[in-house]
Amino acid sequence: MEAGALDRMRARSRTSLSERLVRLRVKRWHIIQCALAAGAAWFVAADLLGHATPFFAPIAAVVSLGTSYGQRLRRVAEVTLGVAIGVFIADLLVIQLGSGAWQLVLIVGLAMTTAFLLDGGQLFVTQAAVQSIVVSTLIPDPGAALTRWTDALVGGAVALVAATVAPAAPLRRPREQAAMVMGKVADLLRAAAEVMVDGEAERGLALLADARSTDPLIRELQSAADEGMSVVASSPFRVRHRDNLRRMSDLVDPLDRTLRSTRVLVRQTAVAAYRDRPVPVSYAELARELADATELVAAELAADRMAVAARPAVLEVGEGTGHVERSDVLAAEVILAQLRSIVVDLLLLTGLDETESTDALPPPR
Repeated sequence: MEAGALDRMRARSRTSLSERLVRLRVKRWHIIQCALAAGAAWFVAADLLGHATPFFAPIAAVVSLGTSYGQRLRRVAEVTLGVAIGVFIADLLVIQLGSGAWQLVLIVGLAMTTAFLLDGGQLFVTQAAVQSIVVSTLIPDPGAALTRWTDALVGGAVALVAATVAPAAPLRRPREQAAMVMGKVADLLRAAAEVMVDGEAERGLALLADARSTDPLIRELQSAADEGMSVVASSPFRVRHRDNLRRMSDLVDPLDRTLRSTRVLVRQTAVAAYRDRPVPVSYAELARELADATELVAAELAADRMAVAARPAVLEVGEGTGHVERSDVLAAEVILAQLRSIVVDLLLLTGLDETESTDALPPPR
C-alpha cells in the first residue's frame, strides 16, 4: 500500500511539474517584458534624468504591466496616481509630524481614504497605502517628493510603451485552443463508437472519467479569448486582429455546448455498456463519421476560419441520423438524440444560426 501511495505521489508530482512548466511557457513573455521594462525605467530615471535612487520607476513599470494583458492602461493610471497620492501625503505629514508608529497609522489611513474618495480601484488604493508606508518608513526624505513622483511617471510611461509591444502568440492561442477542444470531441466520439460496438463496461466507465475531466479546456479557451482581446486593446499594432478574435470569442459558447453534448453522449454510452444494453451498429458508424466531421471543423478553426468548409460533412451526418433504424432500448435512443444534438452544435460553428442548424436536421424515422 505504501508503494502504491508513493507511486501516486510521484505521478501527481510529475503532473504538477508539467502544469507549472506549461504556465511558465505561457507567461514567459510577461516575465521578459516586465524585466526589460524595469531595467528601462531605471535607466531613464537614473542615467537620463540623473536621479540618485529611482526606486519607484521600476516598481511602477512592473506593477503596471503585471502578468496579464487585461486592463493594462487602467493599471498604469492607478499605479501612477496611487504612488503620487501615497508619496504626497507621506511627505507632507513626515515633514510636520516625523516618523513613528502612530504617524504611520495616520499616514496610511489618510492615503487610503483619499484614494477611496477619488473613486479609485483596488490597485489604486493599495498603491497609495504601500507607497505611503515606503516613504514614511524606509526613505523619509521630504526633499525628494518631486523626484519620487517623477520616477512614478517614468515607470508608468515605460509600461505604456512596453504594453504596445505584444507577441503574436496570444493572438494564435484562442484558435489553437478551439482546435484542441474540437480534437478532444473527435477523440471522445471515436472512443464512444468503440464502446457502442464492444459493450465493454470498464472501458465505458474509463471513457466517462476522461470526458468529465474536460472542463478545464473550456476555461482555458475563455481565458485565451479574453487575453487575445486584451492584447488588441493594449497594442495599436494588433488592432487588425480584432475582428478575428471577436469571432473566435463568440464561438466559445457553441464550443462549450458541443463538448457538453459529447459528454452526455459518452455518459449514455457508458450506461448502455454497464447495463449490457445493445446499441445499433449504425449509431457507432454515425459517431465515427461525426468524429471525422469534427476534425474538419478543428482544422478550419486552427486556420483561423469559420468552419464553413466542414458544413457539408456535418450535414451529411445529420442526414444520416434521420435514416438509421430506431431502437427499443432507451439508452440507445438517447445516444441517437445526442448525436443529433452534437450535429446542431457543430453547425453553429460552421456559421449557421440556431434555427438554421435545427431545421437542417431531418426528422428521425
